[in-house]
Amino acid sequence: MKKNLYFLSALTLGLLTFGCNRNQSTASSDAATAPVASTQAVTYSNPVLPGDYADPSVVRVGDDYWATATSSEWAPLYPILHSKNLVDWETVGHVFPDKLPNWAEAHFWAPEISYEKGKYYIYYTAKKKGGNLCVGVASATKATGPYTDLGPLVCQEVGSIDGFPIRDEKGDLYLIWKEDANSVGKPTPMWGQRMNEERTALTGEKFELFRNEKGTWEGGLVEGPALVKRNDYFYLFYAGDACCGRSCTYGVGVARAKSIRGPWEKYAQNPIMKKNEAWTCPGHGTVVSDGKGRDYFLYHAYSANSTVYPGRQGLLDEITWGSDGWPRFQNASPSLTAIAPYNTNAQDERNIQDEFTAAKLASSWQWFVEQSPTYSVQTSQGGRLLLQASPDKIGSVLSKRTVEADYTATAAINQRQLSKGVAAGLAAVGDPQNAIGVSVQNGEISLWTVKENKETVHAKVPAPSSDLIQFRLTAAKGDQLQFAWSPDGTTWTPLNEGKPLNGDFLPPWDRGVRIALTAKGPAGATAAYEWYRLAH
Repeated sequence: MKKNLYFLSALTLGLLTFGCNRNQSTASSDAATAPVASTQAVTYSNPVLPGDYADPSVVRVGDDYWATATSSEWAPLYPILHSKNLVDWETVGHVFPDKLPNWAEAHFWAPEISYEKGKYYIYYTAKKKGGNLCVGVASATKATGPYTDLGPLVCQEVGSIDGFPIRDEKGDLYLIWKEDANSVGKPTPMWGQRMNEERTALTGEKFELFRNEKGTWEGGLVEGPALVKRNDYFYLFYAGDACCGRSCTYGVGVARAKSIRGPWEKYAQNPIMKKNEAWTCPGHGTVVSDGKGRDYFLYHAYSANSTVYPGRQGLLDEITWGSDGWPRFQNASPSLTAIAPYNTNAQDERNIQDEFTAAKLASSWQWFVEQSPTYSVQTSQGGRLLLQASPDKIGSVLSKRTVEADYTATAAINQRQLSKGVAAGLAAVGDPQNAIGVSVQNGEISLWTVKENKETVHAKVPAPSSDLIQFRLTAAKGDQLQFAWSPDGTTWTPLNEGKPLNGDFLPPWDRGVRIALTAKGPAGATAAYEWYRLAH
């Protein structure tokens, strides 16, 4: 994530804005005044969450910001991210770090983080075992957990997604969510219903807030509700139209009402955010106040230059409020650079290196939801990762997000520590049925593709006799992949020189590409990795 330092006129950029009061914020912003700007200001560049962080949600508790995002089919589920300034984020844990909720099996989407009376709540979407999509909830006394799952709250026949909690004008607790009727070609209502204080059940009758309107920018759906209370109105930010993949058409709209039960008025100038030359398909975010009179929207969008390959990345933009009471964004589109909320510049986190010298793997490592890998870390002698193999088509996987379309990944494999029959490698992975990689097995290097669970071997060459072998994967434009190997990291031998493998089939509709260490072979056998590097 390349962050740049700029010194700009605060007056030119219009720093003085008015804030809103989020019902779950720890500090009221109605009476707050926007801070007096200095003559110089530091800027940040989007994205603030580089890589695949779809449907981000954020809450402020005191001086701390906590965020989470969609996991989809990558575990561990629902990252917990921490920041002091809204632009520097660190993954500090997960809602479900070790196992899935006992009622759910897939599609772990759209978590919404909230805080009230000493407890953190995560409202999340998941597919019920043998059923459809539901909105569930988990709670903890610390943002980092451990979280206790409270189970599903609502499971409609065609699916229920994107839960959001809000207290009404009387202080009663409600859940707002979307009925996933677009999955069967029908309109998509936003529903509301009372929720008990324990967050274990909905009570009373549900009611409709509004639904998508045919022939408008909303297209086939409205979803991703995020509500704030400002003066006499509740404002509901929402996303409309197609969310994901190369044909996405997402945008951001807003509606308001004086009561949760309506009537709801959609803003006549919707969408209030749409694509530009740098970012496309913006949407599905939440609003957070900094407690000093400024409101921000943390949401996702695709990079227009790299389309779907890094996935939907987390962006931040300030909300301004017009004299008519409606919210707006600068230029009605995602910003490339903007004034940093706390006058601090974000760190460059595009390059990743892991020498496996820490006793525990970093929280940014991921694996398939349906296949939790067994591994250990040897911290002595410079560090080493031991990954147990799996006979599955790709094998066991430990992966990292990519953040741009152009990158180089390298890894060192210890051949002397490689169990017989194990293929240890480095691969670009979309899901368990789609990957492109290179591996070494029984003294032979293979370049391979797994597409729709069918394997094709493109090249085989003898492996060097060195203790270590290094693999390199170079990507251009997200899907043009070149592979090479080296015994020492100095002399590289290409495996498909001049003929890049096409990886456009890799990312599923709702995810970005990961770069993974892979171990395929007899269960219980191991592969040994000395280090892993990913440079953008």
